[in-house]
Amino acid sequence: MLNSILAYFDGDVSFVFDTSFFLRFVFSPSPALLKGLGLTVAAAIISQVLGVILGCLLALAGLSRFGLLRGFNQSYLFFFRGTPVLVQLVLIYYGLPYLLGGADLFPPRVFIGPLWVQGALVAGIVTFGLHEAAYMSEIIRAGIQSIDEGQSEAAQALGMTPALAMRRIILPQAARVIVPPLGNQFNQMLKTTSLLSVIAVPELFRVAEEVQSATYKSFEVYLGVSVYYLALTGAWTIVQMLIERSLSGSHRTVAAKTRAA
Repeated sequence: MLNSILAYFDGDVSFVFDTSFFLRFVFSPSPALLKGLGLTVAAAIISQVLGVILGCLLALAGLSRFGLLRGFNQSYLFFFRGTPVLVQLVLIYYGLPYLLGGADLFPPRVFIGPLWVQGALVAGIVTFGLHEAAYMSEIIRAGIQSIDEGQSEAAQALGMTPALAMRRIILPQAARVIVPPLGNQFNQMLKTTSLLSVIAVPELFRVAEEVQSATYKSFEVYLGVSVYYLALTGAWTIVQMLIERSLSGSHRTVAAKTRAA
């Protein structure tokens, strides 16, 4: 069977790697590719920030003494951690407007502040933020619970309200525990943005697909876009290491001052 397939193509297909095209793609990117790269980074950052904010609220709900809030937290985690983010993306972008009677939730262009933003991009950021919140909730909850209860008791003894103690005492100390997994989540978010191509957002992978469709150089294009993703995640890994080192140094300084006192 293999021989018949090869005979059918009769040597018309060439599998030669186009080195010059690959190098141009990587080192002389088109304006569209650079714009897609910027869109990828921006979408990842905004989605991650949204996920951290919502995750913090969910973590507090999960630690609440009210059963209704804890139940909401568990239901949220069950759905967003138990279903693929791609399913969530198409559900929110295509399914949610249908559920609301055809409401145009994500029009082609959305005016946000001084910018006009693609509606599909807004849908993607909302989806990624909601999805990320489910993971950040558990990360933040674990960070808060890692702090000794004596810290809260001492803050209350000083007359701080629980909210003030959480903001000024507990969360700053928990940051040292939260930051490493948060950094890993952002690393993952940089790659997750490639799913925006499914709803026609011109991010990095979508632009690469268009280049591949025009040139038919599949391996060179997809290898080239892999280089871009590796550069993004590699750069973030360095930044994350510097942040963790800074937090560790700050923690050692505070501990030394405490012992001296």
